[in-house]
Amino acid sequence: MEWTGACYADKPTVEVSIWIAAPPERVWELVSDIELMPRLSSELQSVEWLDGGMGPVLGARFVGRSKHEAFGEWATTSHIVEYEPLKVFAWAVEDPQFPSAIWRFTLERRDGGTLLRQWMQMGPGRSGLSVAIDRMPEKEQKIVFVRMREFESNIGTTLAAIKKLAEEPGKARV
Repeated sequence: MEWTGACYADKPTVEVSIWIAAPPERVWELVSDIELMPRLSSELQSVEWLDGGMGPVLGARFVGRSKHEAFGEWATTSHIVEYEPLKVFAWAVEDPQFPSAIWRFTLERRDGGTLLRQWMQMGPGRSGLSVAIDRMPEKEQKIVFVRMREFESNIGTTLAAIKKLAEEPGKARV
């Protein structure tokens, strides 16, 4: 990720993609399983469906608990805002109208496998990062840049893990 000089209010984004030698049906099974994600992430510790939900559908909610050495531990409620099986799975963190972040997986059948993209947007709603920016407003661009680089790295790690799982012969789940 190159320096952008972005501020939080700019709603900076990052996207990472990976080609997976598995059909979208197999990749979808993994990316739409939110309970799998903590096993693939160093930051996300656990997830739990709310309102008696058992799986992803438009409007469903889940709580995610995360941990970061600089920010401590926190929990957020996410709302599924896009859900098109085998194609798009996206959720907004906290207020879906003014989210602290939006996360999205997109799948595309390509070259006998699947092109998987994970995209995220920071803001416009306040997040834990907002507290750091409030304390050091003169460092806002650096704070945003460093966090976006972390997201880019973590997304790359998650996608590589999904690729490995999807390409394992005879494995249905972790």
